[in-house]
Amino acid sequence: MATGSRRADLGRRAQRRGRAGERLAVIWLRLKGYRILERNFRSAVGEIDIIARRGRIICAVEVKARDEIGAALDAVSSRQQRRVARAVLAYLQQNPAYLGFNIRFDAVFIRPWRWPQHLRAAWHFDG
Repeated sequence: MATGSRRADLGRRAQRRGRAGERLAVIWLRLKGYRILERNFRSAVGEIDIIARRGRIICAVEVKARDEIGAALDAVSSRQQRRVARAVLAYLQQNPAYLGFNIRFDAVFIRPWRWPQHLRAAWHFDG
């Protein structure tokens, strides 16, 4: 029983860390001139941490809070990239005003006691 409660506690801590990382990423993106359109957008096909706009670019932003930047990079798997890409399409169907915009897939990496690292065009999706 102790193992299950320990696992649940670790899961809750990871969730709190993730939410704090997303809040920091939103602030960081706003300071860089992005307009936040959605946070934690969910659809039947996937989820996007942050959807932001800058000019005529819609950015699907994946936020990863990790101690090491390599671990954060590894955490954005190709499977997750496909799910985010499908979720962007669902978002565009719900928000047709953005259909003519360019789509970009970004990542923001959050590490303890460091400035967030915004990686523009972290990956590409060809459909």
